[in-house]
Amino acid sequence: MYNFFLTKIQGGGVQHPIGVCNGCHRTTAQVCSLHNSYWWSGETVMEPIWWMEVFGLGTVAQVVTGEGYFGEYLSINIGFGLAVAMGVHVGGKVSGAHMNAAVSFTMCVFGRLRWKMLPLYVFAQFLGSFLAAGTIFSLYYDAINHFCGGNLTVSGPKATAGIFATYPAPYISVYTGFFDQVAGTGLLLLCLMALSDQRNQPLVSGGEAVGVGLLVMLIGVSMGSNSGYAINPTRDLGPRLFTLMAGWGTEVFRAGNCWWWVPLVAPFIGGVLGALIYKALVELHHPDLKSTITRPAVDPECIPLDKCKNGRIEIPV
Repeated sequence: MYNFFLTKIQGGGVQHPIGVCNGCHRTTAQVCSLHNSYWWSGETVMEPIWWMEVFGLGTVAQVVTGEGYFGEYLSINIGFGLAVAMGVHVGGKVSGAHMNAAVSFTMCVFGRLRWKMLPLYVFAQFLGSFLAAGTIFSLYYDAINHFCGGNLTVSGPKATAGIFATYPAPYISVYTGFFDQVAGTGLLLLCLMALSDQRNQPLVSGGEAVGVGLLVMLIGVSMGSNSGYAINPTRDLGPRLFTLMAGWGTEVFRAGNCWWWVPLVAPFIGGVLGALIYKALVELHHPDLKSTITRPAVDPECIPLDKCKNGRIEIPV
């Protein structure tokens, strides 16, 4: 990004000061500050998704290993919804709470996030998800082994790989599953665009976390049974790689007719399509602010008499 030059002493003069970048004349301290800010942004992305995944995967682990005594499917939907809300609370004002690679990619496509930030954000999201899977595996290690008898499997009545990553229902084809992920992520982005649109009906300040959490819970209760509503590439891939390393083996990539690539690819397509639909059908049809005169809600019956001149009512704009 920057070209640094060493200090050269020639004839008592200093040429090419240390830490000045070509064309921008930034000092070393300024450039280091920019680099620190860049990596700090990654850390602030990793932390919210770690919190979100720990709460979400923890809910799944409790339901699965508890065999119905400690929750049911609705518990998972509520758990992930609240988990997302907490993640937004943790990082919303710092990094925008980018916990979904499909969302980050879509924001880049529509010019709301710089492309140079995308690799850092995606890596931070992946790392946060991977570490969260490790956290839940450690926390529920005894419960998982007690439930499955020490036999870590991907499918069957005692399967536990689904605690960490998503897998399709036995009756779902890859084509249906792909459409499921495109549709789910598309609706996620469409609604996120609406919730943040200041010229529509945006969320009240401070209510963003609750709104986004409710949205994720809504997608779960309405579109979750087919394949677990991953709608997030890094949320699925990080824990899947962890299970590969933790004892479940390569079956985590072969199961469901090699299902693993569907939640990795489809959400990117769905996210862009959902945002494009909102932009084309709603955002582009907002009235032009420059041609709109905002007038206060004044009741003509309440105008003082001294504001009435020649039978005309003067209303200040």
